[in-house]
Amino acid sequence: MEENKNVCNCGCTNEELNKILNTYTQNKDNLIQILNEVQEYYGYIPKHAQIAISEYLSIPMAEVYGVITFYSRFTLKPKGKYHIAVCLGTACYVKGSGKIMDRLQEKLGIKPGETTKDGKFSIEATRCVGACGLAPVFTVNGEVYGKATVQKLDQVLDSLE
Repeated sequence: MEENKNVCNCGCTNEELNKILNTYTQNKDNLIQILNEVQEYYGYIPKHAQIAISEYLSIPMAEVYGVITFYSRFTLKPKGKYHIAVCLGTACYVKGSGKIMDRLQEKLGIKPGETTKDGKFSIEATRCVGACGLAPVFTVNGEVYGKATVQKLDQVLDSLE
């Protein structure tokens, strides 16, 4: 059976991907901007998009993959509906963010970089979110929760479920 190149593994069409690519000239200097837009659309950078970008910009897949894995902003895995990041930078860690991360892993049954089977939650360990005065800090879809405690984490998680 011949593979339809206009449909990815998740069943979505590449129409939006083509629209993103066609916004840019085929100059490799546009790689990061294209990756940003692709990630905004999909929530991550799927393999079919990496291939399309590689072909569109006439650069090796290894170069596309190298840029994606170099910048922590980009991800190769889909994130959950609720993406939770716990700051483990020095100020937060000293004030107890390690306990918050432990509780999060215990409650959701996943480790940093993973997503729950139902796709609802994903966890990320970050180094600094720029809110050291509110340490310890965790975020949910970019919303900052400062002066965090394990109890506060439980309350936030319960409100999301």
